[in-house]
Amino acid sequence: MNMEEKHYIGAKAILEKKKKYIMPCLEHFYKEPRQIVRGSMQYLFDSEGRKYLDCFAGVSVMNCGHCNPEITKKVQAQVGTLQHVCNIYLTENFVNLAEKLAAVTPGNLQKTFFCSTGSEATEGALLLASICTGNGEIISLRNGLHGRTKLGMSITGIAMWRTDPNPVGGIHFAPNPYCYRCPMGKKPGTCDLACANAIEDVIKVSTSGRPGAFIAEMIQGNAGIVVPPEGYFKRVKEILAAHGTLFVADEVQTGFARTGKMFAIEHYGVVPDILCVAKALGNGAPISAFIASAKVADHYTMPGASTLGGNPVSSTAGIAVLDYIAEHHLAEYAEARGRQLRTGLRNLQEKHPIIGDVRGLGLMTGAEFVYPDGSPAPDKLDAVLEALKDRGFIIGKNGVARNVMAFQPPLVITEKNINDVLNALDLVFAKQGI
Repeated sequence: MNMEEKHYIGAKAILEKKKKYIMPCLEHFYKEPRQIVRGSMQYLFDSEGRKYLDCFAGVSVMNCGHCNPEITKKVQAQVGTLQHVCNIYLTENFVNLAEKLAAVTPGNLQKTFFCSTGSEATEGALLLASICTGNGEIISLRNGLHGRTKLGMSITGIAMWRTDPNPVGGIHFAPNPYCYRCPMGKKPGTCDLACANAIEDVIKVSTSGRPGAFIAEMIQGNAGIVVPPEGYFKRVKEILAAHGTLFVADEVQTGFARTGKMFAIEHYGVVPDILCVAKALGNGAPISAFIASAKVADHYTMPGASTLGGNPVSSTAGIAVLDYIAEHHLAEYAEARGRQLRTGLRNLQEKHPIIGDVRGLGLMTGAEFVYPDGSPAPDKLDAVLEALKDRGFIIGKNGVARNVMAFQPPLVITEKNINDVLNALDLVFAKQGI
């Protein structure tokens, strides 16, 4: 049955059911949302047959494209063979995927624990750090986001996502490396990495002196595509090493070629002690993992399992994703298309002062919307996103003030696609007089 023949209940009916049956914490984009019913590589289609260029990839999930035929074919074959037995039984796919991850992750990261969501991965990584160091204290960054579990919310530095009224103790926050709005009041080039040096002050003043873990996103996605300056993570790693603290890299959004390298930490020349991945590893299949060196991982000897972690179907998807990224050179492609996108956005910035800052790596790019006084302009962004949706472009938003336009498209997006979205943005800006 093709899309035209199938009956869909439509956006209005979904909203009615959502209000009745879904917990109210789950919101949605757009004043006039559409029912999305089909995807094909970089495109989405709604229940009325309208086509959209997807510039958000389900929040950095569909790196290889929607319903990628090379990946889907392998997943379909596995679904018809073996779907699940739990990882306490022997199957082949998850160890093969772990072997592949050991080959593509930085440095000596070698041993993997599979689970199903990014929240589980960060939670498990911090548990491993606590086991390894004997210290459960954690340092996190302001404006970071690390999941929806109790611990994940507790280490999250954005108020709207910290919904637990009784967060976990033993967590300390350091300033985030947000150069456009520096929390230290510094200027790039002359700051001497003050935000990184502040981590040492936090350790000395607020902790036992040897906290178990420091966790950070390589690019803070929900904070507004906040990209740390060059040298930031090297300085952080030096500080952590001096205090016996493990570096947990949260690459849930940035992993798997998104930033122009397989993992964003590679831009900084640093090897973390534990690496968290999810989202794009499954290209739509639910899979996540935390990966560590044997020296760290071998401390985890008490019984541990994840019922669905690394199941045969999700593992097949993960293997297919890694193969597709390598065979189609998606990291190099993301680097080129990202440079094209940021160049175009900076050209628009010269014409339209609503854009205060453009930043990113690879195809993880943010454009911050501001008023003339530099204050956030989330209402202007919402109006632009609504207009772009009506023109056939799906673009994300994030930022603490929800004023950052977020481009995180499938990495198969083309040069023409980038030009099309830039042209549409220019037209919308002109029409709205911004």
